[in-house]
Amino acid sequence: MEAPAGTSEKVGFSPWSKLRETAIGAGRKLRKIGTDDPRRILHSLKVGLALTLISIFYYVKPLFHGLGASTMWAVLTVVVVMEYTVGGTLSKGLNRAFATLLAGALGLGAHQLAALCGDKGEPILLSVFVFLLAAMATFSRFVPEIKARYDYGVTIFILTFSLVAVSGYRVDQLLQLAHQRLSTIAIGVATCLATSIFVFPVWAGEDLHDLVALNLEKLANYLEGLGKEHFGEKMETKKMVDLTFLQSYKSVLNSKSIEDALANFARWEPGHGGFGYRHPWKHYLKIGALIRQCACSIEALNAYISIAENDQMTVTDEEFLQRIRADCAAMSSESGKALAELAAGIRQMECPLAAVQHMSRAAAAAGGVKTAAPAEDASMPEVLRSATTASLLSEVVRRASHVVAAVEELSQLACFKRPENSHKAGAINPVAGVESPPHVVVYIEK
Repeated sequence: MEAPAGTSEKVGFSPWSKLRETAIGAGRKLRKIGTDDPRRILHSLKVGLALTLISIFYYVKPLFHGLGASTMWAVLTVVVVMEYTVGGTLSKGLNRAFATLLAGALGLGAHQLAALCGDKGEPILLSVFVFLLAAMATFSRFVPEIKARYDYGVTIFILTFSLVAVSGYRVDQLLQLAHQRLSTIAIGVATCLATSIFVFPVWAGEDLHDLVALNLEKLANYLEGLGKEHFGEKMETKKMVDLTFLQSYKSVLNSKSIEDALANFARWEPGHGGFGYRHPWKHYLKIGALIRQCACSIEALNAYISIAENDQMTVTDEEFLQRIRADCAAMSSESGKALAELAAGIRQMECPLAAVQHMSRAAAAAGGVKTAAPAEDASMPEVLRSATTASLLSEVVRRASHVVAAVEELSQLACFKRPENSHKAGAINPVAGVESPPHVVVYIEK
């Protein structure tokens, strides 16, 4: 007998099948997380290794008797200090070590000073010390420079000082207790640093370096694809919304928080690979900000083109339209090539000399748009659409010229190597006034 139509019953359904599907889905998700970045798996193994090494101090009796019950602080230190990148581990580790040392010393001093006031005055004076230092340290966390680099250290300072000052009132051997805790925390920090630096290290500086290059590549792919697919011969074949590969630039708009975190951690890292100790990491933030400004201009251009494609319009001046389209194609293509050269130069740490040439061609095309004049019988909506598109694209060219100049400055600060057989070096300076069209000035060293 057939089941009635519209029934929602599933043949053979059981809670076990639903549990099986959930387990399979979770397994696929975990597999994707591991395959997207295999370093995550290595980091998990490193944390396990660090905890195993530090546990030896708890299991071996001679080591345990030397440090006492404070050995557990070493285990806790590994758990809270171990970070994904070397810079993150160094930041937390050094903050924790120095904050513990400073707070412990001040706590002992406060205890000794309060003891001079007698049994009745000691708790009162200790309470005053805890109040004042905790209030001042907490207020210091609102200072942007301290918040960015030393926020964790200030938190540990407040915690350690409060523990030492308060517990010192009831503990007789306070100096021994402080020494044991400081020693165990130092051991935990040293274990984290050794594991993070010498066992498959993940450098925040390299990640920041690659992220900036990747963002440049995304903008370059969009601009080059726009020149071919929209302004080129394939202009009428597909709409912008159907070209999914042109949407990758959107992720650049939300990259600020990642760049700030990586730059902060990179400043803690020692020299490694092609990056020296004084590598200009702050300049990467400047480049990242300029890249996002360029991406915002691209977003405005992309939105306008997508909307304009839905409006059917009769062409009344084919020559003017072809002139604007050719100049826009040149601006888009040459700007994309310039950004692609910047990305390649950053990855290889070479001076992107070819980017200057591409940018000068894009600037020349942007200037050529100004000289294009429509026919007298051209329809006003058609002229406005072409002029608006060219104006938005000219703004992208202007933004891209600032990126080129910033990367050129980075190559000088970071001492990028010069390509072989390069006889002439160019330097690009963006020039854009209120009255003048977007353009660049190119200086050639003879």
